[in-house]
Amino acid sequence: MSKEVRQTRLPSGLTVVTDPMETVETLSIGVWVDAGTRDEPAEINGVSHLLEHMAFKGTERRTARDIAEEMDAVGGHLNAYTARDHTAYYAKVLKEDSELALDIVADILQHSTMDEAELAREQTVVVQEICQAIDTPDDIIFDHFQAVAFPDQPLGRPVLGTEALVRAMTRDTVLGYMRDHYSAPNMVLAAAGRIDHDRLVEMADRTFAALPAPQAAGPRAARYVGGDFREDRDIEQVNLVVGFDGVSYGDPDYYAASVLSTLLGGGMSSRLFQEVREKRGLVYSIYSFSTSYTEGGLFGIYAGTGEDEIEELVPVMCDEIVGVTRGVDRVEVDRARAQLKASILMSLESTSSRCELLARQMVIYGRPMPVAEVVAKVEAITADDVVRVARRLFATPPTVAVLGPLAKAPDYQSIAARLKL
Repeated sequence: MSKEVRQTRLPSGLTVVTDPMETVETLSIGVWVDAGTRDEPAEINGVSHLLEHMAFKGTERRTARDIAEEMDAVGGHLNAYTARDHTAYYAKVLKEDSELALDIVADILQHSTMDEAELAREQTVVVQEICQAIDTPDDIIFDHFQAVAFPDQPLGRPVLGTEALVRAMTRDTVLGYMRDHYSAPNMVLAAAGRIDHDRLVEMADRTFAALPAPQAAGPRAARYVGGDFREDRDIEQVNLVVGFDGVSYGDPDYYAASVLSTLLGGGMSSRLFQEVREKRGLVYSIYSFSTSYTEGGLFGIYAGTGEDEIEELVPVMCDEIVGVTRGVDRVEVDRARAQLKASILMSLESTSSRCELLARQMVIYGRPMPVAEVVAKVEAITADDVVRVARRLFATPPTVAVLGPLAKAPDYQSIAARLKL
């Protein structure tokens, strides 16, 4: 981010934050709502995602077609997504169309009509999305992994919900959830690119005047459990995820876990890629990930392999996981840090990436974090830090999710025994 990052908190509680980029002709702008799947009661799991869809289906001033045509008329892009811990609505336009983009985003977040006919159609669309996810093994495996890691908790439920729950939601359900969670203090308006901060603040104060009063936040605690999920499917590949309790955004080990993930399975030079794919040819795809939330996190490894290769893959994978707890060398730590640093700095060339980074920092930390601060935290990670956090994470009960032909897949107990430190 640039040194000119500015933030203003409006009297309503809405935070406005900008990152000006004088060398571009475009602007990325959006609203990040501090509400997602983790905020949903079990009986309306999926409502955040359905609401995200419905926000584009017409307001008091615009039909769904009007919204699409107005944005297309200026060559802009309008989109949204739902995550477990937040929901985002954003646009990218030329600098002269900033007011239109802001007006449309403000309109859909405050004046959506949630027409019954549109709701029925969109419920069908979302059900198709759910079916598509179920039919995509390397996608749906992560929902099963999440559910086993955090059983019977909001953080363990799927972002899309289930067909039955989505079909049962009414207009009042969606509007009620929106009223409870889409208040000004729960939102961040972020922009990056050719933007004037003071002008955006003035426009935001005017266009976001109809947000509901804030409601008391519900509990968000997450309790990692771990365990085993298996689904035998007649498909070509076995999809496997093995994971552990992870770290939250605020955890002192957040950056060490990121370096660990990169070193273990984050690139072509990583331990897993070299040993499992390059040396043994057991997989096409293998990678590790460190996923964080405000309340906790997950560390895991995904692999897609053949039915005959799974027997050899699992012991090799477990040995590499345990091996990191016994030591890493400085060269591979330097390489992992360089990968992370490059990823951070390269993302700053995109207005969209800078806008999202800024918004998420405000939602998570309550402040924009200078790039130099983030890079310094990455560069401060040592080999000892990586080994220490590996021992911490891999000592927790494993979570195993397997989907595909299971005849030769090792059972949970044998995997857990191999991972015992």
